[in-house]
Amino acid sequence: MTTSLPRPAQHAPPRRRDAVRADVLASLVVFLVAVPLSLGIALASGAPLMAGLIAAVVGGVVVGLLGGSPLQVSGPAAGLTVVVAELVTRFGWQATCLITVGAGLLQIAFGYARIARYSQAIPPGVVHGMLAGIGITIALSQAHVVVGGSPPTGAMAALTELPAQVAELRPGAVLIGAATIALLLLWPRLPHRVRVLPGALVAVIAATALAVALPDVPRVDLPGNLLEAITLPTLLPDLPWLGIGAGMLTIALIASVESLLSAVAVDRMQQTGPRTDPDRELIGQGAANTISGLLGGLPVTGVIVRSATNVKSGARTRASAVLHGVWVAVFGIVLVGVVELIPLAALAGLLVVVGLQLVKPEQIRAARSHGELVVYLGTVAGVLALNLLAGVAIGLVLAGLVMLRRAVRARVRVVEPDGAAPWRVVVEGTLSFLSVPALSRTLATVPAGEPVRVELVVDYLDHAAFDHLDAWTARQRATGADVVVTEPGARRRGDRPRHGYGTWSQWQMAPGQEVDHTPHAPLLAGVAAYHADAAELIRPTLEKLAHGQAPKGLLLCCADSRVQPNLITRSGPGDLFTVQNVGNLVAGTSMRAALHYAREILRVPLIAVCGHSGCGAMRGLLDGARQPGDPLGDWLASGAPSLEALRGGHPVGRAALAAGYSEVDALAMVNVAQQLAALREHGVDAALVGLFFDIPTARVLVLDEDAQEFRRPD
Repeated sequence: MTTSLPRPAQHAPPRRRDAVRADVLASLVVFLVAVPLSLGIALASGAPLMAGLIAAVVGGVVVGLLGGSPLQVSGPAAGLTVVVAELVTRFGWQATCLITVGAGLLQIAFGYARIARYSQAIPPGVVHGMLAGIGITIALSQAHVVVGGSPPTGAMAALTELPAQVAELRPGAVLIGAATIALLLLWPRLPHRVRVLPGALVAVIAATALAVALPDVPRVDLPGNLLEAITLPTLLPDLPWLGIGAGMLTIALIASVESLLSAVAVDRMQQTGPRTDPDRELIGQGAANTISGLLGGLPVTGVIVRSATNVKSGARTRASAVLHGVWVAVFGIVLVGVVELIPLAALAGLLVVVGLQLVKPEQIRAARSHGELVVYLGTVAGVLALNLLAGVAIGLVLAGLVMLRRAVRARVRVVEPDGAAPWRVVVEGTLSFLSVPALSRTLATVPAGEPVRVELVVDYLDHAAFDHLDAWTARQRATGADVVVTEPGARRRGDRPRHGYGTWSQWQMAPGQEVDHTPHAPLLAGVAAYHADAAELIRPTLEKLAHGQAPKGLLLCCADSRVQPNLITRSGPGDLFTVQNVGNLVAGTSMRAALHYAREILRVPLIAVCGHSGCGAMRGLLDGARQPGDPLGDWLASGAPSLEALRGGHPVGRAALAAGYSEVDALAMVNVAQQLAALREHGVDAALVGLFFDIPTARVLVLDEDAQEFRRPD
């Protein structure tokens, strides 16, 4: 019988009323986050404050309707603050609006040209370093406002002028700014039930209330409401168009990359629902920037803070982003008097925290672990010392140099013999002509006439390196030495499977090879191949595990020879504490002992039970092959509840049979569900997962306990 994968379950769409209610509530929460951030970003950009609200309205409504990421929320972003501030200083606000329009048109062209995928080629170290540099610049400049001064342009100027500003600080501004920063830092640490409102909103409201007692504190000054702030573009004939064009391209590239990165993060946050269409997202962002620039607003990007708030607040559709824009518009038209009560130091304190949050320790650790810390730090230094474009250019150059270094670097080492073993020369990395001098020096340390094993653990071997190695091998053999050159992990005998994925018979038998029929021959040959191809590669990992284990979970699976736990979970040494028995049953003293050891000693957080197709134990249960006194029959008696559950119409069994699985496989799936229930009856409080290995298709399915059926993990 042909075994097929289960058909995806058809979910009924949520009731419209529930979706509308969820979107309205989420939009209100995002609106409360967006207002103070939009005002603060406009302040830091040197733009009219209402330009931030205009961008928030346009980003919410236009991108919400046209964008390719349904749950992403767009608006003015901190990542563009430094660029916009520089453009305003160089060209003025009217020209900056024109640049925003041009950037939007470029983004629309990017979307129609379908080049969004190329943004993924920008190294993370450059992107994260750029954002960190922007964040530090924002924090330094807004620190001047916190102490009662005016923000200078550029990070270095902000840093050098800060001591003089501190010497002339205004106590009222300092008090409000410090209170805002303290509340923003404290808010995430409070109990969840206390954090009903967003921290940014609470901090600004508290600072505004505090400012009532401090009448000399500078406050937001608005020329009118949102409608009055709309300024249509005017003809600007005398402009340095080369600089204007560079500004358009800069805004378009940064806004596109930031929007796409935010969209990817939103996709990861939501478990279900449509994925982002990156080209459509660029078209939506471009349309928003074009309209925002025409109306006198800031540039727009997808913003991860608002988007994450949207997802966490339970938004269902793009209506939430659109409604958030509507609420901002109502606020900017009707409640302008409320905005003018806000002290500038409160917005500055908010931006100091937002800027510092762009410097993420986990991104620094990731850059270090991937060998790209120099790229990250170089980008940050370039943004701070020069400007954003120069910092990105420096980061890209450093990323290229790092890649070049990796491409030409080979690690060559000699392992001296221990006893009768031969000398070993291990070559790792990329072996090109640039590595020949190091290879030559290392090979020269091997005495003439000594047997040598050369292990090429390389991903590339060019002609020059091969020629040098071949010549040295010939000279060494001429001295009477035995020289063996191996490539661990490489394919052998044409297109035969690799050792890790093929059976003994597949990779040990060559055409015309004489077969050794002794029972232990295949096993010993496998052990020998392990020593030849894998032992040295895995030794560093095992050295770290030599003094103890800390597995991530316990895996109970069948003892069937076709079920390879490490293979189907892609786990390595130390990952899983594995128990295998006939039928993967939670029964017997051995299993109880394993459970006790895993939970009480190893403290594993996860227990998984894995059944499989064509299981002999399940077939024996169905056939009733249980004779009194028969050890196998006595053991299978523990699986009787699973058989009863199948015959009683267990929903997992019904779903399996409806999907075309055989009765044996349906029983195996029901058995997994029953063993998970047995674990719960034993009082196991770890996370539990049910798996099913479908041997003919080589697929591993995961039990969805809510739907009571097995599904592919993707």
